[in-house]
Amino acid sequence: MTRQDAIAHRPRRKSDSLQPRDRDGGFTLVELLVVLVILSLVMGLVGPRVLNYLGDARAKTAQMQIESLSSALDLFFLDIGRYPTEREGLTALIEPGSIPGWNGPYVHQSRVPVDPWGQPYQYRSTATGAAFDIRTLGPDGSGGGGGSIDITSR
Repeated sequence: MTRQDAIAHRPRRKSDSLQPRDRDGGFTLVELLVVLVILSLVMGLVGPRVLNYLGDARAKTAQMQIESLSSALDLFFLDIGRYPTEREGLTALIEPGSIPGWNGPYVHQSRVPVDPWGQPYQYRSTATGAAFDIRTLGPDGSGGGGGSIDITSR
């Protein structure tokens, strides 16, 4: 009996009736689902941590900007003898208006920077012009709780 006769007379197995898998055809649905499950698990674990770092970075950026504005206000005080009034606001660091002795601009930007959440910084000055307060109301824009980050200068 030749080899071909032996193959022709052997009993058929169930796997013989199935078509051979095309190895160049791509991935199966099960393989794709396994990859999607793994990716979603990784994102579920890593995503919140990355967002937390982003929030911390924004708060640190706001603190550094407030310190920079405070230094600029101190330079303004040395030239003028007072801090800007609330009406003049932080724009007095860039535009002289009608302030005698103004020797600015006191910040290097063409406009007053906004906080990392896109809101303007809140500036308050005492009636005597001897002290000031700069603050940001944080991501929710309302301040004082509810997920806000209140950062003040002094």
